[in-house]
Amino acid sequence: MTVVPRRRLGTAGPEVSVLSLGSWHTYDRMDFADAVAMVRKAVDLGINLFDVAVYSMPGHPPVFTDVLFSAIVRAGGIAREDYLLSAKLWLEPYPQLSLRDQLAGALFRAGVEHADLAVLGDIRRDDLDLKAIAEELAELEKEGLIGCWGVNNWSATAVRTIRGHALAAGSPGPQLAQLKYSPCRRAIPDGEPFAGLFADGLSLQASDILEGGILAGRTSPSREIGRDPGGIRDRITEAAAGLTAVATGLGTTPAQLCVAFALSHPATATVLFGASRMQQLTDNVGALELLERVGAERVRELVEPFWADRGIVSPEGP
Repeated sequence: MTVVPRRRLGTAGPEVSVLSLGSWHTYDRMDFADAVAMVRKAVDLGINLFDVAVYSMPGHPPVFTDVLFSAIVRAGGIAREDYLLSAKLWLEPYPQLSLRDQLAGALFRAGVEHADLAVLGDIRRDDLDLKAIAEELAELEKEGLIGCWGVNNWSATAVRTIRGHALAAGSPGPQLAQLKYSPCRRAIPDGEPFAGLFADGLSLQASDILEGGILAGRTSPSREIGRDPGGIRDRITEAAAGLTAVATGLGTTPAQLCVAFALSHPATATVLFGASRMQQLTDNVGALELLERVGAERVRELVEPFWADRGIVSPEGP
């Protein structure tokens, strides 16, 4: 059985598996027994980090994937100490809805008493008080309600700013940046602004590694996928066939090639992906063997021609 290795998250975070499972519209699309078997298998393989976010908006159908996760771990006989839970905290309703109140709701839905990691969602407003946010996060850390925290798709400048406020409040600051990272979308994690942050100990959590399944060969996705910085999704769709050809030449799958690429970044602590079938899970775990066999440098060389956002998306970030 392949054991997924672990890496330290940032300078003050826990050891996390280099592969982590996300839950965006995942468990509520699966047969419950299949979901239990898949999550149990993931834990047995050594995966210990699960991103269990509340992705539900007023006016849209309710989403229960995070609630289902709490039932899945119980049915799978998975003890709380055997997994790390990552929760999302959103900035759109802040400060009318405090981070503390959001966290309380997320923990209630997931059936746990604390989150090992909290990730702040995208910044989509200019009036956010980053000092107040850092101070509230520091209090949540001190109370043990969160173990550590990070940010999702922030600019390098915003990360530096909140890190300064966090250190002043007695917090170690953000331990990870969750950034879109794939052979096609790499301008931000591979750019100089974030290189300095990574050198200071910030970890990368690679996300959207398959562009909603497009890079795995599903070029007409039937479900909602993430935002499209730079408006390059058509270029990514066109690149999918070339990536498949490279993967075939290596005797692997395009999904494994994308996972291996994400793992090749020196700052990567963990690669986040969603899986709704056991085969997807085991296929992605197989990327570890590919990376060992081919080597990180060769993987990066082979996918270089498919870099689609170079010169289009600023390395500084949103």
